[in-house]
Amino acid sequence: MPGIASAATSVVIGYLAEATSRIRIGAGGIMLPNHAPIVIAEQFGTLAQLYPGRIDLGLGRAPGTDQPTMRALRRSLANSDNFPQDVMELQAYFASAQQPGQIQAVPAAGTEVPLWILGSSTYGAQLAAHLGLPYGFASHFAPDLLGDALAIYRSRFQASAQGARPYAMVGVNIIAADSDAEARRLATTQQMSFTNLFRGTRRLSQPPIDDIEDYWSPIEKAQAQRMLARSIVGSPETVRAGLESLVAETAADELMIVSDIYDLGARKRSLEIIAERL
Repeated sequence: MPGIASAATSVVIGYLAEATSRIRIGAGGIMLPNHAPIVIAEQFGTLAQLYPGRIDLGLGRAPGTDQPTMRALRRSLANSDNFPQDVMELQAYFASAQQPGQIQAVPAAGTEVPLWILGSSTYGAQLAAHLGLPYGFASHFAPDLLGDALAIYRSRFQASAQGARPYAMVGVNIIAADSDAEARRLATTQQMSFTNLFRGTRRLSQPPIDDIEDYWSPIEKAQAQRMLARSIVGSPETVRAGLESLVAETAADELMIVSDIYDLGARKRSLEIIAERL
């Protein structure tokens, strides 16, 4: 997708891990239907050997692309139906105890890379609960089923070797600035990106504009606002109040924060404000 360094996820993770020393770095996430599980096991097993204890692997079921790209990947939309089996195959590759005759994903064996199930519907919530894995919900672009998905996940969770209790992450767009007005202006970059998505004209991020109403139509506005309904946009105090409300409502164990801002300096300032308010 233009504007997002997401195509070669494992390569980017390696770059970030090499430039840091303490933080955990993970995929948010690998769309597993696009890949053979053994290849992902080899890539993330290698990362886990190079950066022990710092690598997480988030897995999604959606193909995340169109039919021509699927054909270029030599994959099929039918692979989505195999998602639960593929996740368990990955677990086997990472496990310390390998079965006799099992294919080896070198050097994945024994790394026990933590797996996350990512989703934007209740399907992923059910699977994560069944497998006893942590769950991340993509409410930063699909907020409608957030409450339902978390309730299903927590009520049906079965303890596993990876986790004894439910552990939920909630995705949220946060655009922070020193004033509400400036934050709203910065947020027009993401609003334009969503509008372009509906128009079928994906492109690189655009600089913010003074009046988003001049850019989108009423229908596009309604579509974008529905997808961005969980966004927190504003000054430090507005962000603090929004975060408190979100965590109180969802009881999220973690937040996956998207701060889609065009200017690097403004994006860093946004992240500083968020960190201070967290």
